[in-house]
Amino acid sequence: MASESTDRVELLQGTLDLIVLRALDTMGPQHAYGLAARLEQVAEPSLRLNQGTLYPALVRLEQKGWIKGAWQRTETNREAKYYSVTKAGVRGLEKQTERWRRLAGLVDKLLLNEG
Repeated sequence: MASESTDRVELLQGTLDLIVLRALDTMGPQHAYGLAARLEQVAEPSLRLNQGTLYPALVRLEQKGWIKGAWQRTETNREAKYYSVTKAGVRGLEKQTERWRRLAGLVDKLLLNEG
């Protein structure tokens, strides 16, 4: 019987950035907690995000200029930083998606050709 930790997906470097960018592009502006909850819901039970995982990705994307954050009130009237994709982020998403598809295709090809 596999433990819960071995069933979880380990994300490759940069993969979380692509997932976050795609989610924001699809869902529109989100705060970090709402974004994490939605990603976990979609990927259940494979993906668990914590603040130590998600916030560095948001910072990296913001530093690249691919997302921007703005403080707003949440549904529960709390202040939270909402992140949205910039025009540069849309272009980056397109490039990174193509890169990911090439990489996934290569890995798939190599796995199918073993033996």
